[in-house]
Amino acid sequence: MTHVNDPAVIDRLMRTKGRWAIVGLSTNEWRSAFEVALYVRDTMGMEIIPINQKGEDVHGETGYKFLADVPFEKQPIDVVDCFVNSSRVGAVVDEAIAVGAKAVWLQLGVIDEDAAERAKAAGLDVVMNACPAQVGWRSGI
Repeated sequence: MTHVNDPAVIDRLMRTKGRWAIVGLSTNEWRSAFEVALYVRDTMGMEIIPINQKGEDVHGETGYKFLADVPFEKQPIDVVDCFVNSSRVGAVVDEAIAVGAKAVWLQLGVIDEDAAERAKAAGLDVVMNACPAQVGWRSGI
């Protein structure tokens, strides 16, 4: 089954203040995650948690290697925003399910229908192949 993004879900996720774990957010300023994370934090007003291979801090926010490493006081994670290759995103979605995240957001070009179905079956909201910054710029968020 092909996933279709629900505009109401996108609008709710973008307007409801929460905690976004951004997987693939590193200090590499040339990657889109670097700027999009600033948009999510500074324009949308969300708390961001960088998740990257080195566990490095980004934008003054404490970073972690895995979603499971995020301490209890930073839970729950409302949205797991995935800036990883489509071939790797299934494992991230499974980790999001395991830590009790409320939604997964797969960035532009990140598509995994099976992972989206697993997330939906676990009760998570799913957005796929979309960027919150682009959606926000178009809709004035």
